[in-house]
Amino acid sequence: MTAPAYRVQPLTRPPDCTIRVPGSKSITNRALLIAALAANESVLEGALFSDDTRYMAAAWGQLGVAVEADVPAHRFSVRGCGGAIPATTAELFVGNAGTAMRFLVAALCLGHGRFCIDGTARMRQRPINDELDALTQLGAHVRGAAQPGYPPVIVTADGLAGGRTRIAAAQSSQFLSAVLLVAPYARRAVEIDVVGTLVAAPYIDMTIGVMHAFGVAVERDGYRGFNVAPQHYSGRRYAIEPDASSAHYFLAAAALTGGRVRVNGLGTASLQGDVHFVDVLEQMGATVQRGPDFVEVRGGSELDGVDVDMNLISDTMPTLAALAPFARRRVTIRNVAHVRLQESDRLHAVATELQHLGVHVRELEDGLVIEPSAIRPAVVHTYDDHRIAMSFALIGLRVPGIEINDPGCVSKTFPDYFARLQELRG
Repeated sequence: MTAPAYRVQPLTRPPDCTIRVPGSKSITNRALLIAALAANESVLEGALFSDDTRYMAAAWGQLGVAVEADVPAHRFSVRGCGGAIPATTAELFVGNAGTAMRFLVAALCLGHGRFCIDGTARMRQRPINDELDALTQLGAHVRGAAQPGYPPVIVTADGLAGGRTRIAAAQSSQFLSAVLLVAPYARRAVEIDVVGTLVAAPYIDMTIGVMHAFGVAVERDGYRGFNVAPQHYSGRRYAIEPDASSAHYFLAAAALTGGRVRVNGLGTASLQGDVHFVDVLEQMGATVQRGPDFVEVRGGSELDGVDVDMNLISDTMPTLAALAPFARRRVTIRNVAHVRLQESDRLHAVATELQHLGVHVRELEDGLVIEPSAIRPAVVHTYDDHRIAMSFALIGLRVPGIEINDPGCVSKTFPDYFARLQELRG
């Protein structure tokens, strides 16, 4: 049964606080896969426990890898398989977890047997053909079970030969990350040529950073070419950063309400590209203080408009859109056409809900144009998309009468988001 709508209570005064956020979903799922393939045991500290990471951990359990979850301690312990997946058959379900689907499809190619991986109805609408093509060039046997290029995916595995492949990553950088993550276990070196546009490039830096932490080297030519020699991951104790994609909502709240919010554990040394959302807030008039392991935002008296290419930090696009009506000038968001293929068609969903709130917005093929607008109270539909729910909740910090429908959808990446939002009240 769907939970009742969540009514956001406006803040009575600007926040002045330090907020703690859970571990990075993106890093947790990369580390879970690497730890599962490593030759010995790993302990992942500060891990995120959410729908997406539980799907990833459960899948490895089905594949015969011992994964022990300690939820109160935010810790996974993983006894790696050394690249030899124990199971020879499995039916895996990953909900609408894009990282789990894309990464596991590639990992299953290292096994020996027949595997099927499926997800929700929305996941079945999210294309994976570019990844399947790249894996096929490396000797894999992968196909869409019901529709070519879409989940569910059947993997008939006999290890990964390796060699040279070309990959298109204009729809998702996760396709490239997936191939990189499993490349060390191919029988010969893997050479990857990226063709066309690469979206969300900082996630590739993240992938290579986590691989390096577990002992694997990647040779690269910028974002155009990568070479991975046969190697093995080494199990280790690994600390996962707080999630920058989760943190940015609270930093945005400071800019929106004229308050101060600090997040520790994130800063100039972060692996995560979304930490740079504060650069956009700075352009809008907020004051940003950055350190190696913290970031702090102080809001000003008003927000200014911006015209910004958000391709590198596209998960934060709905949040900028939620702030935009409060700016004194127009906000233009560009170069994020790929977000139409995520948990929802995010451009259309955001435009539709802003219009529902009385905002003047124009939907572009790859972005949005949002005018300063007076917002009217309404129930926000969330499209089973956690980022729509979390970003639009920020509007309710300023405007009474904002309700978030299906608030439970935030469990995908941030189960206690609304409880944490209450911390802004001190």
